[in-house]
Parts: sequence; C-alpha cells; structure tokens
Amino acid sequence: MLKIAGIQMDASPDKNKNIETAVRMIGVAAKKGAKIICLQELFNTHWFPFEINNAHMEMAEDINGKTILAIRKAAKDSGIAVIAPFFERNADTFYNSAAAIGSDGELIGVYRKVHIPHIPLYEERHYFTPGNLGFPVFDIGMAKIGVQLGWDNLFPEGARILALKGARIILSPTAAASASSRPVWEKSISANAIANGIYIFRVNRVGKEEKQEFYGGSFCVNPEGDMVGSPSGGQEGVILCSVDLKMVDRVRKEWGFLKDRRPEMYEEITKAKG
Repeated sequence: MLKIAGIQMDASPDKNKNIETAVRMIGVAAKKGAKIICLQELFNTHWFPFEINNAHMEMAEDINGKTILAIRKAAKDSGIAVIAPFFERNADTFYNSAAAIGSDGELIGVYRKVHIPHIPLYEERHYFTPGNLGFPVFDIGMAKIGVQLGWDNLFPEGARILALKGARIILSPTAAASASSRPVWEKSISANAIANGIYIFRVNRVGKEEKQEFYGGSFCVNPEGDMVGSPSGGQEGVILCSVDLKMVDRVRKEWGFLKDRRPEMYEEITKAKG
C-alpha cells in the first residue's frame, strides 16, 4: 500500500504565509507516513481569478522562484514527492501550472493546465495561457503519476491520455466553491477513474476569500470509481489515503477498456467543434 496525502489550505493574500503553511503541513503529512503529497490549485496565493485585475499578474513566478524552491527543500527534507500548483511565468507567458517534485527535491517536470475556464469568479483566461506541454507523466519512483488541474477534470481526454502513457495515479488540484457543483465533480472524477482503471485524488481549496467560500470535500477514488474512505470536510488539514497499485492491474485486466479501444474510429473527436 502506498500512502498519499492531499493538503487543503485556507489561503491568504500573504504569499509568504501560504508557503510557510504548506511547508509545515508537508512535514505533518510526512510524519503520518505519506509518500506523495498534492497541494491545492494555486496554493500559494489567494484566489485572484475571481476578478480581472492586471495587478495580480505580479504574483506569478518562474519555476526557480521562491515558491518552488521552498517546496523542493521541504520535499527533500521530508523525503517525499510533492505536486505543487502555482501561477507560473515563463518569459512573457503565464500559466496555471503544477510542479512535480521528487523525494530528493529534484524538479521532475511541470504540467500546465490545458482547459482554461472564463466564467464569473473564474476569469482565468485573462491570466493564463492554455498549457503547451501536453499531458506529461511523471515517474516519481514509487509510481507514475499525472496531473489534471481544476477544469481539466471535466474533460475525459486528458485522463485517458495519462492512463495510456502509463500513469497509475492522477492528482487533481481544484478550486471549487459552489456546493451545488460538488456532485458533478465527484461523478466526473469517478467516471474518469472507471474508464481508465486508475486512482484519482482530488484536492480542493478551503476557506472564505473575497467573493467565494471554497468547500474542500477532497477525496480519492479507486480504479472501480469507489471512494477510498470518505470525502474531507471544509477545514484546513491533511487528507490521507492508502492506495493499492496492484488493484490497477487487476481492474484493467477485468475491464479491458484500454486494450479494447478503437483509435482508428476516433478521428472525429479531434475535428468536431463544440
């Protein structure tokens, strides 16, 4: 069994405080036996995309900025792998990204959010360019993992690609505040897990911010779409989950969705317009 953890944080406008909180909670999760930790979407900032304000662009950092350097040190000190979502600046382009960091503090790679919403309180297209790195799979030694950020989880194509590329766990940092949307998130993520024979751990934000109150409700589902334990509450904390990677092999053998695919029949999906 492999123990993984999600960290729900009550983020503040003070970036340094958020980083300090994340580092502290990474240490707590490590002491509880977690080997992989996932932080929430844009963990080091308040949820600034609730509005359009160019001043917020100043919060972006490059991959060698203080946020990722601090998390790399925390990962190395605790001997655990960490997925750290952050507001990335790459030259003059901005992304909603997640850094994959190994248990030795090494930067393994970056995932950039592909599907960018633009709806009230989620004015993300003003800030973020759609990701240009595809759907990378990160080999952290203990397992191959993929990342799907926020809105990505409601599009099944990404999860399928990650599974085909060898991912056995998808970590899904989110920032959902509408309680009425909660069943949709749970059903969509469970469906992705079933269709791909994979574990998915959704890690949501918590706390009341300028215009929203994020409800938490983080959860992990197994390759049969069943929750591993119960969803978390709405408080800041560490959510632990033990996964059995042998179950991935068993379920994929019993339900041959991946081997029975017909890629030659799917060309229309890349041509049809929504």
